[in-house]
Amino acid sequence: MLHRFAIRLRTAAPIAVVAVLVSAQPARAQNEGALRSFFEGKRVVLKIDMPGTSDGVDVRADAATAVDFRRLGDRLRTYGTALHERESVTVTLVKVKKDLIEFQLAGGGFGTFGDDTSTSVYIPHVDKSEREKGLEKRVKEETDRDRRRELQRDLDELRERRERENRRIDIERERAEEKKKERIAQKRLEGGSRFNIRYDDRVPPGMRPDDVMAALAEYVDFTRQAFRAEVAPSGEGPMPAGDITMLRKGMTRGDAERAFGRAIEASQRTAAEVSITTLVFVVGDQRVSADFVEDVLVRYTITSK
Repeated sequence: MLHRFAIRLRTAAPIAVVAVLVSAQPARAQNEGALRSFFEGKRVVLKIDMPGTSDGVDVRADAATAVDFRRLGDRLRTYGTALHERESVTVTLVKVKKDLIEFQLAGGGFGTFGDDTSTSVYIPHVDKSEREKGLEKRVKEETDRDRRRELQRDLDELRERRERENRRIDIERERAEEKKKERIAQKRLEGGSRFNIRYDDRVPPGMRPDDVMAALAEYVDFTRQAFRAEVAPSGEGPMPAGDITMLRKGMTRGDAERAFGRAIEASQRTAAEVSITTLVFVVGDQRVSADFVEDVLVRYTITSK
């Protein structure tokens, strides 16, 4: 009986795993479809410069420091600035993967599949001709000094001609590679960029446009382009007042209270002789905990209510 039970368990486990994987794919596709229909084709205004590469800007949604600005600076120096701060650009693709959401702008950045990112140009050198090889052999075998000197002179002339042609090829290759570098650099500046919203484990299920806008609120201005609040899942009308995308470090306490209403909680503490005031706001179905130092927002977290 135990043997039969073990067989059932072994056969049931793979089926359960397959069922989980199959059910996860439609959920991810549904999330992606909703995000794509909401964002794609609309324009946003950038708050930061973005590099000309499909590597884009990584935003760690689960981390205290969302963007590594040193890495961003390295990418800007390496690839140039494709999209500039305060520039209005079109959202061209939103793609949900296992642990990240790609938020592609103006093409998504140069370096995707099919883009030639190599700056090298292949122009082969001229190899030794059969005559040159034959002369090398004859020079080694010739015993007559005068005849060997004559053969060596012919060999040197052939070798010099070949090496001169290869030097010309090297110069031509360098010129071609410089031109290719210029073309790729120009394509990088014209190819757009992207945000990669990354999560430690996997993208949370049920992601909504408001969640994406909250994750990118410090780096993208959605408000100027008349993005409307998402309709409530129940179909009862728009979400409660308050625009989560207005949330940003550096805003004053007064601006926060005007944007999100009266805080439902308030507390105060001291750290390193600095007084920190924490206010908790409810924006739609999200809870915002905001830390202020001298009435200036220095840190915040967003969780589901």
